[in-house]
Amino acid sequence: MDTFTAIFDACVFYSAPLRDILLEISGEGIFRARWTNQIHDEWIRNVLNNNRHIKREQLARTRQLMDQAVPDCLVVGYEPLVDRLSLPDNNDRHVLAAAIVARAEIIVTYNIKDFPEHALKPYGLEAQHPDDFLVDQFDLAQGPVCMAIKRLRNRLKNPPMDVEAFLANLRQQQLHQFDKRLQLFKNVI
Repeated sequence: MDTFTAIFDACVFYSAPLRDILLEISGEGIFRARWTNQIHDEWIRNVLNNNRHIKREQLARTRQLMDQAVPDCLVVGYEPLVDRLSLPDNNDRHVLAAAIVARAEIIVTYNIKDFPEHALKPYGLEAQHPDDFLVDQFDLAQGPVCMAIKRLRNRLKNPPMDVEAFLANLRQQQLHQFDKRLQLFKNVI
């Protein structure tokens, strides 16, 4: 199977359930997952700002595990491009620069408006909402995606999640279309 490269914006790592889904499915080899240390810093900073009960050490451990779980995930050498790029939010230019250096095809983000088509098209990139991205992965490889979801769900121990609770959690993550796809495979996942 030919794979393509996807850059994950910090906003898709903010939520542990979505982060876990993306990383688990990336292990199936359908796509190549990439990010940067700057993207790590951003999602960790936002989680810490909004969740006083979470400790920095916990997220440092998560960061380390993420980097270990996905070979060659970290994009480096993108920094010189940042100032030359133009996006509605200058704080997102590092994501575009990393995508260019990584030769990615997709930036996965909830913030589609911050990555307009006219700014991405010259680089052969598109921005995708995580729901659209996951639906595309499902449509490319139903079996591997279902097996990845099953593995992930079976690992959940605190608390354990039955299929209905897991699918309800997807809807909370704005993954409505992905939820609809998986509804048809409840007996597998």
